[in-house]
Amino acid sequence: MPPKRKRVERSAKLNTEQEEAAAKPAEKEPPPGDSPEDAAKETSLRSRKKPAAKSSGKETDKSKAAPGDKVLHSYWLMKSEPESRIENGVDVKFGIEDLKAQPEQTGCWDGVRNYQARNFMRDMKVGQLAFFYHSNCKEPGIAGLMKIVRDAYVDHTQFDKNDVHYDRSSKEDNPKWSMVDVQFVRMMERFIPLAELKKYHHEHKSKGGPLKHMALFTRARLSVQPLTKDEFDFVLSLEDKKPF
Repeated sequence: MPPKRKRVERSAKLNTEQEEAAAKPAEKEPPPGDSPEDAAKETSLRSRKKPAAKSSGKETDKSKAAPGDKVLHSYWLMKSEPESRIENGVDVKFGIEDLKAQPEQTGCWDGVRNYQARNFMRDMKVGQLAFFYHSNCKEPGIAGLMKIVRDAYVDHTQFDKNDVHYDRSSKEDNPKWSMVDVQFVRMMERFIPLAELKKYHHEHKSKGGPLKHMALFTRARLSVQPLTKDEFDFVLSLEDKKPF
């Protein structure tokens, strides 16, 4: 019998008012038979006892592709809730400090029930970096860094009838949903709030800059988002700057 895992984030309340204000209408992706609620479900992080895989080493930016080719990303932003919220009698809180507290500071990113977010996770490779973004809280923003330590594999919660992310339409011989394993890397030198990122986004939209098309604002409802190398590097550079 597998160890019990702490239930965390459900997407219905994933976005803060600030995020929704910045978002454009999300594309509807669910196939026939899936409800809009299922398609809107976002990501949750659950504790998982397993050794962390070794990083593949130096990452390369694969965000540029020839016309007609699939765009491959090497950097990511992934959201989770750092504040307590009760879901079916279970506290779904899971912030970056909770990830740090896991065995080997590693956990599986399960519960994703949005097709585009799932596909992004399937594109992830071991060793790639992701920002840990605190969402649905008093001050949303980027809290730290983590890395992908296991490529996408079957998300077991879709088959668990007692789990909030159970999907009766998913079959074990043809599972719909995937997850990856992540490992804590470090905290940001300073917390980078959404409000600050939003100011840079607006400035870069009008004057040009790396955050002009940042998915946090153009696809804000997604809990798993790709970043270009320029976006990733710019956000990291904010650690050494005074708040906007």
